[in-house]
Amino acid sequence: MKLILKIVLFFLFSITFNISKADNLTESLKAAYLNNHKLNAERANVRAVNQRKKEALSEFMPSVTISGYVSEQDNTKGTESNFEPSEQSLLIEQKIFQGLGGVANYKKQKMEYSLAEFKLKKIEQEILLSAVEAHLDFLLSKKKLNINMANIDLLDRQVETDKNRLEKGEISLADLAQSEASLAGARAKLITAQNDLVTSKVNFEKIVGQKPRENIYDNKLNIIWLPRSLSEAYKISKGENPDLQIASLEFEKSKQDVLIAGSDFAPTATLSYKLAEQDDMSSTITERTQQTLKATATWPLFSGGSNYFSLREAQENRNNKELLLKDSQKLVETEVAKAWSNYQSSKSVLNSIRAQVEAAEIANEGITLEYESGGNKRTTLDVIQSSAMLLESKINLAESEKNFLISQFNVLSGIGRLTAKQLKLIH
Repeated sequence: MKLILKIVLFFLFSITFNISKADNLTESLKAAYLNNHKLNAERANVRAVNQRKKEALSEFMPSVTISGYVSEQDNTKGTESNFEPSEQSLLIEQKIFQGLGGVANYKKQKMEYSLAEFKLKKIEQEILLSAVEAHLDFLLSKKKLNINMANIDLLDRQVETDKNRLEKGEISLADLAQSEASLAGARAKLITAQNDLVTSKVNFEKIVGQKPRENIYDNKLNIIWLPRSLSEAYKISKGENPDLQIASLEFEKSKQDVLIAGSDFAPTATLSYKLAEQDDMSSTITERTQQTLKATATWPLFSGGSNYFSLREAQENRNNKELLLKDSQKLVETEVAKAWSNYQSSKSVLNSIRAQVEAAEIANEGITLEYESGGNKRTTLDVIQSSAMLLESKINLAESEKNFLISQFNVLSGIGRLTAKQLKLIH
């Protein structure tokens, strides 16, 4: 039986999946951080937004234009008298007043860059949390498979013991049937566990970006720091939670949009200097240099009402963003409280289940020894029930260990510190 199980497992691992580099939780998180396509796309977006920020700054810089022309003209008939007028010019323009629209636009682009960074942080937290869950789900699947295999070994021995006792007349045929039925049920659970392992592997590769090793181990990533209380978690989240920062920046950006829309009502002023050199070769070579210094002011008085409606739209959008900010503040506070509560409760549950497993192991060992020693103290049903209770408690323990660890990462995510830098995945 053991040989068959080993062959099945080898087939599942070797045929479906190849060897990879993910050994432990730390390596899985590093791989997800570096390889995830969604995360890399967001990094590219940050770089693009940074260029737009620099572009907005160019509005305050002077523009310099060099131009010129040369042409050929013939003003005679029947002669070869031609001349080639030409001009070369240098034009320098500087905007000296833009109705505060230029300043507002530059501030907006700086906010856009900050927004892109916080959106990147949000995606980073989501990917790392998904990688944690994928890694721990895979490990849990392996644990469940091993637990079920160990349970089959126990039930195999139980069936053999019952066969011997049946021959001695110590138990009935019904007792043996109970053992065999329990073994059959355990084998069905094993198939389910094998399928769960395959599914968790597929999900692991999807999230992490590479396949797990066969000898992947259950290291507990050292979480650098967790808040000491819920109030401390609240305080940190107000300054570092990416969702809250995004909502706040969206509101501030909408204020700049109002200023930009309002600048359409304001005058603009431009100062320009032009240096032009002209050559006129119509009869004699003539050169002329001209310098022009010009100040231009414009003031839009009426544009069909479009600027007014644009301003009203910007104002309403600002009101919308303010309400969304308030909603985000409440939502983040709720999520942090939920994460903290789950963290505390999962810790208590884990301690309880550990005690339950210890008690179940002692009980199962005692009941099994009493049954195998003969007599009428214990029945086949007692052994089966005890084994089932032990199996369930071990699986519950594995799930509780996973939930406790995930709850810690959820707290980090809620306060905004589930990052590669915070986890020291990068230096």
